[in-house]
Amino acid sequence: MTEPAIQPVKPPRSLLSAAGKAIGDFAMIRDGDRILLGISGGKDSLSLLHVLLDLQRRAPVKFELAACTVDPQSPDYDPSVLKPYLAELGVPYFFESQPVLEEAKRNMDGDSFCAYCSRMRRGILYRVARENHYNVLALAQHLDDLAETFFMSAFFGGKLRTMQAHYTNDAGDVRVIRPFVYVRERQTAAFAKQAALPVVPENCPACFAMPMQRQSMKLLLAEQEKAHPKLFSSLLTAMRPLMQTPSA
Repeated sequence: MTEPAIQPVKPPRSLLSAAGKAIGDFAMIRDGDRILLGISGGKDSLSLLHVLLDLQRRAPVKFELAACTVDPQSPDYDPSVLKPYLAELGVPYFFESQPVLEEAKRNMDGDSFCAYCSRMRRGILYRVARENHYNVLALAQHLDDLAETFFMSAFFGGKLRTMQAHYTNDAGDVRVIRPFVYVRERQTAAFAKQAALPVVPENCPACFAMPMQRQSMKLLLAEQEKAHPKLFSSLLTAMRPLMQTPSA
């Protein structure tokens, strides 16, 4: 990292605590790791950026941090604010632009835009990590994302699955970590607003403004949480065996 022109914003204790517990529980960060953060410019990835920067300053475990944005060349997505922002923070930054939207239109076969784009972006992030010798890829999905994935998999795929907190990719050369698996979406939203983070509007390049099953799951869970305030605590307990793998 270069010397920052601006100081990172310190996240609230609740956000740091939730992320720190997940990092500890799943042994996500190890001494000497070189971490590449996938950053879209949304509230979640920007929040994770500041959490990792805070951890980097305070934690006894020493690690390097860089960030990478994949631009799918969607007309609704403009991440241009990120390059100067990362430079001011002194974080090494990689920018990859690829016509994922057009490729999806040509090559999708019974898949959703969300799933296709996610696979394409992940492959690009793996390549950038390999080419620049980063052994860990950090992603900013949170507990709400895991719960929505769990229900989507059960409802539409007939399988009990969710995102894993920490695993090694199929090639065996990059570990993937999700430090926000205990974090609620409302926590990142509140931090992004309070800290005036430069959130990129229409930042999700996976949906391209198309309707998604995920939004339906989000609304369903929100309604259920109104009646059952401990819903996400129960879901976390139910999902925990699905969140870990012995190969990480």
